[in-house]
Amino acid sequence: MLDDFDLSVYIDTYAIPWAINIALAIVVFVVGRIVAGMVVRGVSKVLKKSNMDEMLIDFLASILGALLTLVVVIVALNQLGVDTTSFIALIGAAGLAIGLSLQGSLQNFAAGVMLIIFKPFKVGDFVEAAGVSGVVENISIFNSIFRTGDNREVIIPNGAIYDGVIVNYSAKDTRRVDMVFGIGYDDDLKKAKQTLNEIISADERILKEPAPVIAVSELADSSVNFVVRPWVNSADYWGVMFDITEQVKLTFDQQGISIPYPQMDIHMNQANA
Repeated sequence: MLDDFDLSVYIDTYAIPWAINIALAIVVFVVGRIVAGMVVRGVSKVLKKSNMDEMLIDFLASILGALLTLVVVIVALNQLGVDTTSFIALIGAAGLAIGLSLQGSLQNFAAGVMLIIFKPFKVGDFVEAAGVSGVVENISIFNSIFRTGDNREVIIPNGAIYDGVIVNYSAKDTRRVDMVFGIGYDDDLKKAKQTLNEIISADERILKEPAPVIAVSELADSSVNFVVRPWVNSADYWGVMFDITEQVKLTFDQQGISIPYPQMDIHMNQANA
């Protein structure tokens, strides 16, 4: 009779409350997971409507889902009667330690988020950043991949990119080609300028607007220098620069216009014996 009484007391005092708490904790965990999933999906839809990068949306959704799951676990443990204060402190200390050990990675992550949000360049652009010039092939959360002109793949941490100057050569549809050509002091200045005008006018890749600039820029030590500045579509930049430079040399040779090189005249006076 005593044993039956003790068992019933045990059940009433411990077993039933524990069973209720466990059931409530399970309900809290299941419902919390469902609510967390709904919140993550809702936030993802809102971010997609703002035209944010898909990769960043997935990453932020993963972080939000992990944080909400952690909150649900803490609430469920609290429902079981577990003291979660020390657990939260432990998580905070672990987070601090991880943050300090991954300081460089977190900097790259923050820079990657900024690059994806503000888009100073996109995949396919020709960019100069962190001392590297090349076509952007991939932008990820922690680093970006460039392909250089000689077909090398360069992986650059996003922190190094965002902390420096970024030059995007593909950002605009048109570019100005800046070239300098020198002639001798004895050459016909007007003839040389007319020749440069004819060369520029004959190239169909050169835009009419803005108009090309051809002007004398400097009376140098060994030459009279012209600046030649035509505007072209960005894709034609290097082709126009190379072709115009070659054409100027060939045409100046045909027209008898010299392209001087730096030289020094030395005059020697012989003293009388």
